[in-house]
Amino acid sequence: MKKFLTMLLFLVPAMSAFAGTTQDRPSAETSGEETIFYRIRLDADIDKAAERLVSKGLEKAREADADYIILDLDTYGGAVDAADSIRSAILQCPVPVIAYVNLQAASAGALISIACDSIYMKPGSSIGAATVVNQAGDVMPDKYQSFMRGMMRSTAQATGRDPEIAEAMVDTANVLSLTPEEAVEAGYCEGICADIDAVAAMVLVAGTDADGADGATPAYRIENMRLSWVEKLVQILLNPFLQSIFLMMIIGGIYVEIRTPGIGLPLATAVLGALLYFAPLYAENLAQNWEILLFVIGLILVGLEIFVFPGFGVSGVTGIVAIVVALAFAMVDNDLLFNMEGEFDITPVLMPIGIVIISAFVGLTGGVLLVKRLYTTRSFDYIALRKSLDEKDGYVGVQTVDEDMKGRQAKVFSDMMPSGKVICDGRIYEATMTYGFAVKGETVRVVRTGQGRLYCEKIA
Repeated sequence: MKKFLTMLLFLVPAMSAFAGTTQDRPSAETSGEETIFYRIRLDADIDKAAERLVSKGLEKAREADADYIILDLDTYGGAVDAADSIRSAILQCPVPVIAYVNLQAASAGALISIACDSIYMKPGSSIGAATVVNQAGDVMPDKYQSFMRGMMRSTAQATGRDPEIAEAMVDTANVLSLTPEEAVEAGYCEGICADIDAVAAMVLVAGTDADGADGATPAYRIENMRLSWVEKLVQILLNPFLQSIFLMMIIGGIYVEIRTPGIGLPLATAVLGALLYFAPLYAENLAQNWEILLFVIGLILVGLEIFVFPGFGVSGVTGIVAIVVALAFAMVDNDLLFNMEGEFDITPVLMPIGIVIISAFVGLTGGVLLVKRLYTTRSFDYIALRKSLDEKDGYVGVQTVDEDMKGRQAKVFSDMMPSGKVICDGRIYEATMTYGFAVKGETVRVVRTGQGRLYCEKIA
């Protein structure tokens, strides 16, 4: 895995956008036992990469024995399925998670904020406006709004907040957004803070006050999430757009390879696509061994349907289903397939299944157009083998030879030194002289057959 990722080192300069890290900042007071705040900066659209960023951050915070996790938010929202996965991960996190709304927590950002144990907001920031819209900004039908309202309401109930206010953030008629002051009044914000240090100080002062201390701020340290270059590379490769391209490479490459003779660039493209698709998912413990095995089994079943079984039946359908399931489930953290009650939740898989199906359709369409448009051009010679090995040109495979051919005469098609080819009854056969040699044009007699080959001798 590391060798494969090292080959892609040229992508490292593009990863800076995913770093989301700064230097650790100790508090002004460093003596005594420190409270560790682990900061995760999320300032991008909520998508699969953001989901993995937060998930990785929560894991690193537990490994660092952090006392609190600060999710530094500035986002206008994004994909609902990714936001739902982040929400579930936060609700299940054993370390208290603090949302710091650093300007915007709109739409999916509001859902993520409400899932946190406490919310602090920056002056001039806002939270809310969680109406579900499409990529063009148009409001989606009510069934989508109903699903979002249910998630907002249940999340607010799980964190002890007013569910009606959370539901109002999805209202399509009078969508609700809260300023910091309004959020404090509504019980959706524990404090208004100018920066992360103010958040840490307010959390600790509130804790010491609750214990009856004098209110002095205890020592604390803020650790910022750091990603290695390999983790940054994985973040890039997990982008849904790139994942779709890899899927198209797999499906399209396999189709073109099947439709053309020999082994060429299409198969190499499919293999590269599979590596780029599964490698980051496997590195992030998303793709499990059973999912990769299921993908391979699906390919084998489809191959058997194409090359072995006539027509298209159970083997082909089963293979296609296996491939789709393997590719879709590989995108999803299996731990998120079950809700807090332990019940199976299909929601996280719906979007990956859609991506796989659409990508497969585009890949197949592209493969058909590629074969159709390029086959008659010279460019195709650089993509796949054009020449087929036809029997009329002397190319034969392993043939079934009848026993009754014994005693027949055949004409030498190519020099037999001692093996070569002969023509008998208009067909070309692999043949071997039992002794001696024969040149092209001579007539020989078949003395025996075996393993698809004729054994001949010269006619006296």
